[in-house]
Amino acid sequence: MKGLKPPFLVLATHHAFMDFYVTPLALFPHRANYVSELEGFENYGEWLYRQAGCLGTRKFVNDILLIRNIRNVIDRGGILVLYPEAKYANVGTSSKLPGSVGKLAKSLDVPLVALNMHGNYLQSPIWNVKKRKGVRLKAEITQIYTREELRAASVNEINAKIKEYLSYDEYAYQYENKMAITYEKRAEGIELPLYKCPSCGAEFQMISSGAEISCQNCGAARFMTEYGRMVTLPDKKEDGFSHIPNWYEWERRQVIAEIERGEYSLDMRIKIESLPNAVNFIDLGEGRLIHNEKGFSLTFTDYGETEEKTLEFSPASMFSVHMEYNYREKKGQCITLSTVDNTYFIYPLESGFNATKIQFAAEYLHERKLKDTLHTE
Repeated sequence: MKGLKPPFLVLATHHAFMDFYVTPLALFPHRANYVSELEGFENYGEWLYRQAGCLGTRKFVNDILLIRNIRNVIDRGGILVLYPEAKYANVGTSSKLPGSVGKLAKSLDVPLVALNMHGNYLQSPIWNVKKRKGVRLKAEITQIYTREELRAASVNEINAKIKEYLSYDEYAYQYENKMAITYEKRAEGIELPLYKCPSCGAEFQMISSGAEISCQNCGAARFMTEYGRMVTLPDKKEDGFSHIPNWYEWERRQVIAEIERGEYSLDMRIKIESLPNAVNFIDLGEGRLIHNEKGFSLTFTDYGETEEKTLEFSPASMFSVHMEYNYREKKGQCITLSTVDNTYFIYPLESGFNATKIQFAAEYLHERKLKDTLHTE
């Protein structure tokens, strides 16, 4: 970073709300503009977000106006910060990044900086945001491409380097540095990302209490140690699922196998709230959500309308889906689906809804569709 002056592009990891405190410290004394989801404007106030330099957008949509605003920031000699994962880390590991990130970096034609943060997730995981003591925060900021180097690199090379510098594993970081988290309820809520029992394979039967997670179907239980390891009870032995991301990735493979067998399908009644602007949510009542190999299908009656309509979201249009485990700490699990003009917050009214599983399915269906398209071409 020595000698680097604006304009430049910053790509940062995305663990928790603490990211928005760490990033300005890492960039000090420079001020930056940040790409932010419109929901933040509604929650904290548009005036405040504008003053902080935020550019509003919706997640997982093609937003041409956002690209123009990003270009404006760079053209006037500013710093643009983008969190390309576009969602918090579910179990403290990096998410797959869209290939368009490399294209954006190359098109802006300015130095590219990576900011990899550590400890933010451990301090306040998305599945239970209660702050934990004993977590040391760390951030590494690196200029990974000068302007000249970026011009000489291909988009694939740029994407590979971005992935390298934005990779992280929070539980490995905790264990290797022997950071003890003694919070007595440290496992409560972790059944939201760890929804499938490794012992019997039952889904949505996991429950947590204190530092333990157990299966209501078979009784298998695990204890989360102060160093973030899952050990089996009662003997407290480690197995292949001791490292929490291993459990999480095993679940992903199970979903992929379910899709490949043609067995994955979600069809249920849901409650919908829409966010058309930065002012307020609108209650749209009940609707129906279908998710299968064709993508998402959302049926509902929109505000001010009398007839039901159905919005379709193809796998090709969404490389992932935004999700929450307990939205605003009171509304529970939800996913969001967005158009350019509106964001729909979707809450289950029936059992069998798990945001993690839906995310796994959406990501794989997009990946498979992309591979099929490339093969056809």
